[in-house]
Order: sequence, then structure tokens, then C-alpha cells
Amino acid sequence: MVTSAAEGGLVSPLAPESRARPIRARTTRQGRGHHTDHAALLPSAHPLALIDADGVPTGQTDLALPGSDILLDLYRGMVLGRRFDTQATALTKQGRLAVYPSSRGQEACEVGAVLAMREQDWLFPTYRDSVALVTRSVDPVEVLTLLRGDWHCGYDPYLHRVAPQCTPLATNTLHAVGLAHAARVKGEDTVALVFLGDGATSEGDVHEALNFAAVWKTPVVFFIQNNGYAISVPLAKQTAAPSLAHKGIGYGVPSLRIDGNDAAAVYATVRAAIDAAAGSGPVLIEALTYRVEAHTNADDATRYRDSEEVRVWLARDPIIRLERYLRTAGVIDDATVTDLNETSERRAAALRERMNADAPTDPGELFDHVYAEPTAALAAQRAAVLAELELSAEHA
Repeated sequence: MVTSAAEGGLVSPLAPESRARPIRARTTRQGRGHHTDHAALLPSAHPLALIDADGVPTGQTDLALPGSDILLDLYRGMVLGRRFDTQATALTKQGRLAVYPSSRGQEACEVGAVLAMREQDWLFPTYRDSVALVTRSVDPVEVLTLLRGDWHCGYDPYLHRVAPQCTPLATNTLHAVGLAHAARVKGEDTVALVFLGDGATSEGDVHEALNFAAVWKTPVVFFIQNNGYAISVPLAKQTAAPSLAHKGIGYGVPSLRIDGNDAAAVYATVRAAIDAAAGSGPVLIEALTYRVEAHTNADDATRYRDSEEVRVWLARDPIIRLERYLRTAGVIDDATVTDLNETSERRAAALRERMNADAPTDPGELFDHVYAEPTAALAAQRAAVLAELELSAEHA
């Protein structure tokens, strides 16, 4: 059971005392240093949830249910995000994207975590987190630039406080810790929220990131989207730990397990974790969710999982869950849903139109951002490529 902050647990960010009493681990003096009370770091026995799969409040007292305005924003973000996701998937079939890793089924994590961020915080996403970027107000076409094969990053990271999407597993955890540590040294009130999957937790980079963040009390929230598979490797072959949240204990990092298909719980937990990280150091969250689609459009998921497993998770759909709750609460009705669906279709149509236009290409740009100051060798390579292209054009 997650208890009060004074006992090392979680206090809702919506509670009056949440900022004064954040998530934290108890420490006592022992020998030359500090001894962390690991019992205070343990995640809850069952994933924390505020709204169950049927759209009914769980009565969970460790978290406070966000207000109707926030829940409506969460619902809207998930509906728009899913339509973006399905449109991006379609664009791969039309040859407009080289690859697209869908996050269908994980919208509660993508939207809930991002909406819980403060304006000054930084997001460190993975290649599967395009919906999170759209939720953070990054232009959809700029989001898809990497997956289109034009640029490694199509948006300005400083404008949105969103790092480039990370394709190598877990390297973004080190980037997040580095930025957050630097911000703390400079006296800035900045927290880094880093996304990673269950497979990434087996990488050495995560060990280094968690250890450094714990020792230096770096303001980072590690948000693990445990969607069951690392490509085709199931969680049972990924770790022998009781849960991925338990991995935080060895580093002295307070850890939480939540229902990753409950947008309300994701939002409330991340808000509390950001407050805690800003004052006391890192927090680890494991969100249990599911990757409904294949790993990417190049993957055949039927080779390693059956349709019955997918069907079970489809019944736990995060959008349907929140829609049921909001309808029962009288927050939305058929007209609200219809209007939102029409908005999502208009946005999808606009994205299709913009993506169907061929982007101008300049081969010389390949060399523009390799080094801050181009080396002589790089300049020679650039000149050679441009000369060859010019010669080819003359003989065309």
C-alpha cells in the first residue's frame, strides 16, 4: 500500500499538502553515509487505478481523481492522438513514412503523462512516443520527419522542451539525467520526464541513469511503459523481478506501479512524481499497458502472440474506459463525442494533405550538423558529393 509522504509514499498533487510532502524515501544515518529504508520504496502490491476498465471509480484513496476539466482534456487528447496514430500507420502503407511504431492502446500513458508536465519541464521520448509529442503541441508533420527519413529531428527541441525521439534503447535515460542534473546545478526548477519501455530496463544505460540520479538526487521521473513485449520478447523473458517497479529499490528510488490504461491515474501519479522529483530526487513509475499493434509496420506480431491475448486487452481500452466514466458523470454526451471525432478527422485529413507533398531535399544538408565547426575532411566529403551530383545532372 502506498501511504502518506511522511511514510515514504505518494500524496496526490491535487491534495493541499502535496507540494510540502512529496514522494520520498526515508533515510537514516548509518556508518559513513545514509541508509535508505527500502521498505518505504516498495511499490503497491496492485497497480494503482482511479477508474476501472468499466469506467467506474475504484475508490482509490492514495490518489485523488482529477477534476472534470482535466479528465475532459485527457479524453480529448487520447481521441485526437489515436486518430493521428492510425493516420500515421496508413501513411506507411502509402510509402510516405519509412516506418511507424504505433502506440495504439498506450494513449493513457502518452497523453496522461505529458499533460501532467509543467511548462518548464523536459520530455525525453522514444521512437514510439509520437502521440506524446503531438500532445506536447509539436507540429504533427515535424513529429513524423524522423520516421519519414528526412531529418533525425524535425522540430526545435528547445521550443517545445522535447528532446529528439530516441531510437537506440535507453540512451535517452542518460540524456534526461544529464539535463536535469545541469538544471539543478544552475538552480532551475526543471524536471525531466523520460519514457522507456520494458525492454529498455535491461540496458546498462538505465542502470547508470538510475544510479546517478539517485546518488545526486537528480529531478527525473522515469516512466516505464510496460506494454508486455520488447519487439517479440515477452516480459517473462525480460526480467525475473516481481515487477519492473521493484528495480528502483536497489538504487534507493521510490517506485510506483499504476494501471497504464487509466489516464486519470497516469495524470495524477505523474503530477505527484514531478512535484516529488523537483524537491527530493528521482521517481520511477511502471505503467502497465499493452501494445495493441505490431512492433512496427515491418513486424508480424502473430508469430509470437495470439489474438485472444489482444482481445483481452482491447476490452481494457483507455479511451472507452474514460468515455464511459465521463458519460456517466454527465461531462460528455453523443454531441461531444461526435464533435471530437469530426475534429480528429479534419486533423487527419490535413496531415494526409501535408504529408502527400514531397519535401524539398538538399544533399548538402547531410553535412550541416555533424560538427559545430566542420572539419577539413567533412568539407572535402561535402564538396565531393556535390561535385558528383552536379556531374550526374550534366549527363542526365
